[in-house]
Amino acid sequence: MLKVSGIDVFYGDLQVIRDVSFEVRDGEILVLVGANGAGKSTTLKTISGLLKPLKGSIEFDGVRLDLLSPDKVIGQGVVHVPEARRLFREMTVEENLVMGSLSPVARKKRMQTMEWVYELFPRMKERRKQAAGTMSGGEQQMCAIGRGLMALPKILMFDEPSLGLSPILVQEVFGIAKRINKEGVTVLLVEQNVRQTLAMCDRACVLENGRIVLQGTGKELSDDPHVKEAYLGI
Repeated sequence: MLKVSGIDVFYGDLQVIRDVSFEVRDGEILVLVGANGAGKSTTLKTISGLLKPLKGSIEFDGVRLDLLSPDKVIGQGVVHVPEARRLFREMTVEENLVMGSLSPVARKKRMQTMEWVYELFPRMKERRKQAAGTMSGGEQQMCAIGRGLMALPKILMFDEPSLGLSPILVQEVFGIAKRINKEGVTVLLVEQNVRQTLAMCDRACVLENGRIVLQGTGKELSDDPHVKEAYLGI
């Protein structure tokens, strides 16, 4: 489905991603884990078209994403829910959701998709006329995920969805990711909450200093001595 092949990514003269390769299979949850500064968010931004690799390629269903602009990437069904939510704070919840459905295909199904989002997030329906910036952190995260779903993704990429949330809300957000996946959306998740993400995912990749150093199932990596010591505190 999604194939990242040998990409190098730079910020100016600083190389952040080094020869990174991995695949996301149709219908699975794949997690990228690693410490701050490992290159996780940069990888998602590159897949989204916000950054361009200096080397390598990114393909989705046979289409070269690295040759497309960000809006064309979304049009292929590759949607990014960014870190820190990035909502339009002065706009209402419903206006934020509408902003997620601007592509021609998504626009045609806007009302149907919005009902699905409101079914997933009943609180968003209750607050649909409320300014997004006045809601709690957890509610804003739900709105950001809902806005992503409005674009009708084939694959939804989450960047640190648990950031700044209480443990209860973290469980809720992870539960939502699993439910979205069960409803047919492939998920690529970037997270620092290694223990919980390895427990919920199909497969995972460990990113360190801009390189993929380990890949395997969630259980395989949970049992790996390096992962236990570096990320699980065991």
